Amino acid sequence: MANADQIRAQFERDGIRKVKVGAFDIDGIFRGKYISMDKFYSSIDGGFGFCDVVFGWDSNDTLYDNVTYTGWHTGYPDAHASIDLDSLRIVPWEPNTALFLGDFHQKDGSPLPIAPRQVLQRVIAKAEKMGLVPISANEYEYFIFDETPHSIREKGFRNLKPLSPGMFGYSIQRASSHADFVHAVIDQMAVYGIEIEGMHTETGPGVYECAIKYGPALKAADDAALFKTGIKEICARMDLIASFMAKPSDKLPGCSGHIHQSLWDADMQRNLFHGADGEPSEMARHFIGGQLALMPDMMCLIGPTINSYKRTIPNTWAPTSASWGHENRTTALRWIAGGPKSSRVEYRLASADGNPYLALAASLASGLYGIEHKIEPPPPIQRSAYTAPAGMYEPLPHTLEVAAERLAKSEIARELLGDAFVTHFVETRQWEVRQYNQAVTTWELERYMEVI
Repeated sequence: MANADQIRAQFERDGIRKVKVGAFDIDGIFRGKYISMDKFYSSIDGGFGFCDVVFGWDSNDTLYDNVTYTGWHTGYPDAHASIDLDSLRIVPWEPNTALFLGDFHQKDGSPLPIAPRQVLQRVIAKAEKMGLVPISANEYEYFIFDETPHSIREKGFRNLKPLSPGMFGYSIQRASSHADFVHAVIDQMAVYGIEIEGMHTETGPGVYECAIKYGPALKAADDAALFKTGIKEICARMDLIASFMAKPSDKLPGCSGHIHQSLWDADMQRNLFHGADGEPSEMARHFIGGQLALMPDMMCLIGPTINSYKRTIPNTWAPTSASWGHENRTTALRWIAGGPKSSRVEYRLASADGNPYLALAASLASGLYGIEHKIEPPPPIQRSAYTAPAGMYEPLPHTLEVAAERLAKSEIARELLGDAFVTHFVETRQWEVRQYNQAVTTWELERYMEVI
């Protein structure tokens, strides 16, 4: 655990003269500010104020009109935030700059129940009480466009120029042609405290995938959230734009945010998911059972946008049912029978647009529930899960509206993630649905304007 004296000594040694502090909102967007060095040092013990509007507006800074927690009815006061000194990152693309994450608290000092990082911390604390250490890692697919924030608006977000053309997955040629970008990501993320285990082109124009190294669940979620923002910051300095939309094009596969998970003993000596003959251990089997059982209830947290549900359609590398299989990439869960250290479950349902804290909290809480209640999963499928017999696996919600209704009614989700959080999150998703329902889309104009 870092302390103020250690931080001060490191800052003097490394020449740190600027500090950024922030937190991730409900949509996984990094909200923060630069503070002076004096303000930073005084905030180590006393914390600082952070306007709670960050939980009261959507991804476009439009104020919610339906949330209970904050709004015009509360006056948008400051929430109290404390600096997590262990979250320190040196920002490689900003000279002499450090970054810290903040945690929000209520007036009595308890964690703010609707803050995404605190929701995950609550689930991790439950795992630790069970004598378990959750280890996880994220991998992300994302599109890179040779555009700027101005040019994409001038083009109406259409006919954008990808970093490279054509369908060219795992292409050394394409990656080498853009080695300046690839090397910047690998090298600068390493300085940022995020190790990229693998990076390659995906199938699609300008699409890349990065696998982030595994670690303790909270750091893994921090890494994932900061990675998404970091990629955007690196791209901005190269006059590029990165998109983590789940489905930017109806003609191309979508973008995943797969989560790899395992549970270890308290001493980190044994991976409790490793079983005999390539099969999951009893604990892993029950973990899978819990994740599958609660997946429809939790879908809203895994796919939190309207666009998320354009990705989960048959034959697109994304699941449509609460299914699982051994090394099967058509299922929602993929069992990976590695060695004693690498056996794990891959939560393939997760999309790139999800909030890393909430996706991990929902999936981990579901798995722990399965262990507690010894939930046995249905049989694994050996062929395409899209062709599974009717009734073998429960279908997943097919729209955000349906998913939000399912979450709102889930007593188990409220028990695992907190009633206040579920209420707030559902309210924000219902707002998102209403914004979409009143929008007139390009598809509607092209389909109906002339011929109807």
